[in-house]
Amino acid sequence: MQDDWQWVEAIMPQMVTKLTSRFRVLKGIAALQPVGRRTLANHLACTERTVRTTTDALANLGFIQMSVKGMQITAAGNRVLHGLTPVMDTLAGRQERERKLAQKLGIANCTIVPGDSTAANGSLGGMAEAAKQVLMDQLPSGASTVAVMGGHTLATVASVLTPSLATNRELLFVPARGGIGESPDIQANAVSAQMAQRTNSKFRSLFVPEQLNTATYKSLFAEPAIHEVLQLINESNVVLHGIGQARTMAERRNMSPRVIGDLTAAHAVGEAFGFFFDATGHVVSKFPRIGIGIADLANKPLVIAVAGGAEKGTAIAAYMHLAPAQTWLITDDGAADIVLKK
Repeated sequence: MQDDWQWVEAIMPQMVTKLTSRFRVLKGIAALQPVGRRTLANHLACTERTVRTTTDALANLGFIQMSVKGMQITAAGNRVLHGLTPVMDTLAGRQERERKLAQKLGIANCTIVPGDSTAANGSLGGMAEAAKQVLMDQLPSGASTVAVMGGHTLATVASVLTPSLATNRELLFVPARGGIGESPDIQANAVSAQMAQRTNSKFRSLFVPEQLNTATYKSLFAEPAIHEVLQLINESNVVLHGIGQARTMAERRNMSPRVIGDLTAAHAVGEAFGFFFDATGHVVSKFPRIGIGIADLANKPLVIAVAGGAEKGTAIAAYMHLAPAQTWLITDDGAADIVLKK
């Protein structure tokens, strides 16, 4: 049965997430009834927005009823709860695996989707859909500034977003770092712009080169247009980023053979935000880039890292030595297998 759920997740990742959410809420109502939304949200450790969306759906299906006393489960809801319990116990095996991965990495949450995105027949689609669902569930109502890194993975996330993400939200997407120099379609500017377009939201661009000498790097801070965007980036409350393999990222950024040789000699395995690090999370090299750095993530309420594939397993595990505790990792079985075996 567990393998069957992997196929369900592969074709429609959001279905399993919604099923789990509705089951938890239904079970919570059955245990606490009659219960209000705020009390239920506190009990389930989730947002009132998530509870509101889920309970509205359950009420429309006739599984709960609402009154001034609070929400209560109906006879139909009780039958569904009883019938789903053994199914959800099976699904809980995957959720336990996610819990173990998060615990091992020392971060808040993990979502694991089936497959290996870096395999020959792999796809980034499952992780992209999972990232969309986390954003739907975790972004607060009202205004949010979302700082976005570039790369193929984040570009795939951008391609699956829809206007529903902006319901009851005012979203502003900004590039997390300067990134002119990479392929145009995966630069942070392009990815953040696509996310804004897909959600009918706003975006701002940061037009600075990928690699700068120190003097140029410092002088750009004085430019009014750049300073304004940097302020928005600094004030962002959400960061969405990927994690790369050290050599792959160095080559993608056209670094010199000497620099690549130095990174190899230093046993660099991964890269994020312009920082190259070894398997223990020790930073072996960093390159000046305008925008968010790893140290800045500590004060961001929501940090989502999207990276998967067995090839990236070592880089993901290494980066988590540097990641803030509130990080939500979205990965796949390929990477999870490597990390959990370490």
